[in-house]
Amino acid sequence: MALETISDGRGTTVTPPRTPVVPRRRRRAWGVTAAVSAIAAVLNLPLFFALLTSFKSDADIARSALRVPDTLTLEHYANAMGQAGYDFPRYFLNSTLISIGTVVTILVICVPGAYAMGRLGLGRGHLLKGIAALRLIPVIFFAVPFFLLFSRTGLYDTIPGMVTANTFISLPLGTLLVMSAIREVPHEIEEAAKLDGCSDYRIVARIVLPLLAPTLAAVAVLVFITAWSDYLFAVILTSSEATPVTVGAANFVTSTGIRWGDISATTVLSVLPPLVFALFAQRYLVRGLSAGAIKG
Repeated sequence: MALETISDGRGTTVTPPRTPVVPRRRRRAWGVTAAVSAIAAVLNLPLFFALLTSFKSDADIARSALRVPDTLTLEHYANAMGQAGYDFPRYFLNSTLISIGTVVTILVICVPGAYAMGRLGLGRGHLLKGIAALRLIPVIFFAVPFFLLFSRTGLYDTIPGMVTANTFISLPLGTLLVMSAIREVPHEIEEAAKLDGCSDYRIVARIVLPLLAPTLAAVAVLVFITAWSDYLFAVILTSSEATPVTVGAANFVTSTGIRWGDISATTVLSVLPPLVFALFAQRYLVRGLSAGAIKG
């Protein structure tokens, strides 16, 4: 780019200082960051208002839902933890057991299943197509069959029943991600292990699993969040004993009115576990999805 020269009227030329040019790629990155930040702010507005409402008194909530309160109160959190007779701690424990149980079950099933299809070729044709097709079927399609099945087998309103239902929904995604990551593992590593006398089980345990750690962490995060936020199966397949927080929050809707402060406090408390889990596993989540979903 040629520099512009300006004459000063005395026969000499003066070159104006060169203005630094911001690279186009950097400007584009700033634009994408601003757009994503704006979208994230809009999407998190309900959570922000729930957090604000959870610290407001009932009088402030009735006065204005958007007004910042003059004084803050922890009354709604005390009510959510059982002071007002609600059984939120048990609902919270049920959600924790259901989510962790689903994650463990998915990992136990997905790793050998994905290795058998991705490396040994077992069922890679029709079985893989069937697993992929399950992702296209709406979840509501399985609600009535699951209700009838669980009612007759004793799994209705139980933690194992909810773990089974959530495992059925998350299994296709977990299997596809793990199998895509297994395909990225070089064959030469496994062939060298077989020459040293390793069996298929030792290869999976000693070689494949450590290489799949980022993908398994990503699967664990996605399955945990999906199981924790499930509402459809929770409202159909539970009544009292295995009720999670997503359905338990409805108990704050009483015959005398809707306790918005208690519902907001319950919402904030129920969001914390998956949020903290995702923040701690964010690095593995990005690496796992990049290795398993994009490259595969």
